[in-house]
Amino acid sequence: MVDDDADGPSSDEDAAGGDPDGADIPAGDPDGADVPAADAADAVPRSSYLLVVLGAVGYLLLMANWFVLAAFLEPIADGLGLSDTQSGALVGAVPLTYVPISLLSGLALDRIGARRGIALAVLIFGVAQLLRSATVGFAGMLATTVLFAVGATGITFGLPKLVASIFPSRLLGTMSTVYILGSYAGTAAAYSVGRAILGPALGGWRPTFRALGGAALAFLLVWVPVAVWHARRHGTPYGGDEESGFSVASLRADVANVFSHRVMRLLVVIGTVYLLLGHSLQGWLPTLAGSRGVSPEAAATVATLFVVGQAVGTIVVPPASDRLNRRREAVVVCGLAAVVGVVALVFVGSAVTAAAAALVVGSGVGGVSPLVRAIPTEIEEIGPALTATAVSLVFAVGELGGFFGPFLVGGLRDLTGSFVPGLALLAVGALAMVVAGLRLPEI
Repeated sequence: MVDDDADGPSSDEDAAGGDPDGADIPAGDPDGADVPAADAADAVPRSSYLLVVLGAVGYLLLMANWFVLAAFLEPIADGLGLSDTQSGALVGAVPLTYVPISLLSGLALDRIGARRGIALAVLIFGVAQLLRSATVGFAGMLATTVLFAVGATGITFGLPKLVASIFPSRLLGTMSTVYILGSYAGTAAAYSVGRAILGPALGGWRPTFRALGGAALAFLLVWVPVAVWHARRHGTPYGGDEESGFSVASLRADVANVFSHRVMRLLVVIGTVYLLLGHSLQGWLPTLAGSRGVSPEAAATVATLFVVGQAVGTIVVPPASDRLNRRREAVVVCGLAAVVGVVALVFVGSAVTAAAAALVVGSGVGGVSPLVRAIPTEIEEIGPALTATAVSLVFAVGELGGFFGPFLVGGLRDLTGSFVPGLALLAVGALAMVVAGLRLPEI
């Protein structure tokens, strides 16, 4: 089992700079690089970067397994005899499950540790995906999708805790970018690899589900030994796990500590808007562009450029925030980009303007995504020990925005025959992100 309890070197030899396997390693970088004594206290082992890259691979596998259901929704619905309502329920089941499950998952992760939690999460969603490949009706597919969502929360909240535990605050935004990019790659892979390549090659959605679920379980053969070695060698140098156990009193105290913090309340607003914009625009952009006379092919490109904009924002904003040590300004800039992009969508009249608006709003959504995961760690009363609980609170409330956002945009269009009221709702949300960002203290 992955060991998250170690707080430092695993033996006297490690403490002295030696290798427990017998090789002498100079004091400084625990992975063997000779580091000046002045920098040794803040040196990050190379293996810590490797662990986060592996975490990004885990996130990629999660999202590929998650969105392959949407990629194959039509043949799945035909094969299982699903109605449109049942199909919609399956697509929305994972984000909706986050609402009641998130906080419990975060509390558990803060106690068992990120490395163990990620391993358990991959095991759960990998097994759930194999079970989904064998379902024969709506009830079975819904039940296994809910099980899948339970595993998914372990990745969503485990990776921020992992980064908080093994990296100093000056690198939190940058390292959060790494695993967020893995999630974008996984979403794209569900369609470009799962639907377009694996589906035809393997003979349909069931063998594709089995292949992706098997890939997730195979990933554990890499994650577990690397995580065990890293835990024993380096522990959690920037903050350990919650040590009060699973007693009701300790759970209640942690929840109260997170809920009562003013910065966390602001982050809940920011996270809700982030998920509201992300889910709403990802689902409706192609239809919106098509309603303005854009061809179906160009409308699909507009939706793709929204994802590209998210990737650009993720790559640029958090590392810049790290370098400048400015979290508040970074959130405000992302909110303003989202406002400008959403307002521009109201006036879209061509594929070019739609593409430009999608890129702008995407950059705002993508830029704030790592920040809502990194900022809780920098709050003194929360820190690495309660990072998973704090991030889970953001998603427990925020996924309500993610679930109801697309519904409200569509409902307002049904009532008015236009996307403008829905876009106005999204613009108000983006303005709320700006206001909440302005009220953030500089952490």
